[in-house]
Amino acid sequence: MSVAGEPSFRESVDLMFKRATALMDLSPGLEEKIRVCNSTYTVRFGVRLRGKIETFVGYRSVHSEHMEPVKGGIRYSLGVNQDEVEALAALMTYKCALVETPFGGSKGGLCIDPRQWDEHELEQITRRFAYELIKRDLIHPAQNVPAPDMGTGEREMAWIADQYARMNTTDINAKACVTGKPPHAGGIQGRVEATGRGVQFALREFFRYPEDSAAARLTGDLEGKRVIVQGLGNVGYHAAKFLSEEDGARVIAVIERDGAILDDKGINIEDLREHMNRNGGLLAGYPKGRHVVDGASVLEMECDILIPAALEGVINLGNAARIKAPLIIEAANGPVTFGADDILRRKGTLIIPDMYANAGGVTVSYFEWVKNLSHIRFGRMQRRAEEARSRLLVEEFERLSSDQGLGWTMAADFKEKFLQGSDELALVRSGLDDTMRTAYQAMREVWHGRTDVDDLRVAAYIVAIDRVAKTYRSKGL
Repeated sequence: MSVAGEPSFRESVDLMFKRATALMDLSPGLEEKIRVCNSTYTVRFGVRLRGKIETFVGYRSVHSEHMEPVKGGIRYSLGVNQDEVEALAALMTYKCALVETPFGGSKGGLCIDPRQWDEHELEQITRRFAYELIKRDLIHPAQNVPAPDMGTGEREMAWIADQYARMNTTDINAKACVTGKPPHAGGIQGRVEATGRGVQFALREFFRYPEDSAAARLTGDLEGKRVIVQGLGNVGYHAAKFLSEEDGARVIAVIERDGAILDDKGINIEDLREHMNRNGGLLAGYPKGRHVVDGASVLEMECDILIPAALEGVINLGNAARIKAPLIIEAANGPVTFGADDILRRKGTLIIPDMYANAGGVTVSYFEWVKNLSHIRFGRMQRRAEEARSRLLVEEFERLSSDQGLGWTMAADFKEKFLQGSDELALVRSGLDDTMRTAYQAMREVWHGRTDVDDLRVAAYIVAIDRVAKTYRSKGL
């Protein structure tokens, strides 16, 4: 327990796990097997930088191998520690089970502030870290497949993939050793936006059920909903952008490390992002909207939807009672602590849990992994056939209209859209949308179908743990 009386992140995950298993019929042995982390590898390695040897500490944790490969991102942060990595690995197991991607759970981390190093130095560090993991099969297309996380992105994944290929020159599936790569290096269209897009699809599915939105004291759809986003990194940026530009939601506040920007009329996310890119990632000096230095206090403002999209534990025992948002969607991993979750549930706040809400990343990573193993991009074989069939239909309608003098006309953009076959990006978004819908339906079936389940988090854990348990039982455990 921390000084403030909060469980650690890992303890919070375990406590939430036990809340769910208390309502399940699992043998004590199987429950413990699912809960515990299988293994954690700690590596300490040196890299010659700036005229001296710098020593770095990294981790790769494997929570569950009920399915292989195991899957989970690598984060670069000075806050990385073994407990955090093991908690995140556990969440990956449950997340993959919930959205039915055939992976076990894993996670990695390196204790480093990437902003302190030049690009060529980061490449040296990343390649050496990858080397240490690859030689122990902790990066491998069939055993352990990392992805980007906080502090890493396409660039780092490309370095890792190249390092693996250098060490495994005859592996035809080498590119599948890691996901989140740039499209030109074996990646997939739509991966960068995937987690934020998944948040959008999760909210759309939630608002399709009036009784669910009513539980959060909300009505209608996303149009006009007041949204506060905490963290404008990759996930928060894409979620805010899509919700405001495509669904008509109104982002009234964005919180970052140097405070928050407020504008009740709605913030132009693309404009704010461009300002931050020019300003070293800082909000300060943005001319449109009011800058508030105390960003944490903005979490407590009135809004319809609160989206914590950065670090874990930002909603905790210290501020949970003052949170006014009726609906919280956890775009980050573990942004609501166990103690805060209890306070919020008692207040009637509805939480769409991280295990589901930020599963867009691993879902599209799965598509990328499949693409790498199949050695063909999605849409390549069927796209033009789809277009040809659509063109036949349109031309036949136009012929009938002309022959019969019916005077049928098509909307200005209908023909263009209808004649467009599905490319890779369209298929990825379709697959992600289907995944988020199906997973939400599985959760709400438990939520509404059992009298002893009164929130979506427990429902998500029950669905995920039950699927992991069934896999273990089928193996004879």
